[in-house]
Amino acid sequence: MQSTERDKPLLRPQSDPGMTPAPSLKSKNSQFVEGYPLVRASRVLLLAWSLFLIAGFGLAFWLDPDPRGYGTHTRLGLPPCSLRILFGIPCPSCGGTTAFAHFVRGQWIAAVEANVAAFVLAVTCATMIPWCWYSAWRGRLWKVTDPSMALLSLLLVLAGVSAVQWLVWLIVPVAG
Repeated sequence: MQSTERDKPLLRPQSDPGMTPAPSLKSKNSQFVEGYPLVRASRVLLLAWSLFLIAGFGLAFWLDPDPRGYGTHTRLGLPPCSLRILFGIPCPSCGGTTAFAHFVRGQWIAAVEANVAAFVLAVTCATMIPWCWYSAWRGRLWKVTDPSMALLSLLLVLAGVSAVQWLVWLIVPVAG
């Protein structure tokens, strides 16, 4: 019986007999070839992203942290937290801007007290700046072979920390 195009598996790439196999990522100089390869546009985007993060930290430094532990964002003309106004409970991001404002000043305990998830995000962003530069310089994402899984993992960790923190805030009401 003849095999038709429909019978071929969808996820398995078809090999071309004229193509040579891709070199293995594991070699004697594997520290230089590991990581997801980047094209020029990706390298530029990494550098632009790092500059955006630096600008965000600059904005956080420009803002004075609200002594209540939340509400710093209102100094940017943004409205206060709707959940706090309507229901008297903090939203998961309450204190996030305040946490960043404390973080850039090295007041890490105050940043954690304002919002644990925002502190974790601030640490991640601060770490990401040199990571972006190094990855752009190398032409490969450093220590990342699957960008989609890396991003998904990071988002799940941040969402998990935020959800746990919010549940704690709902069980043990915060001052303010």
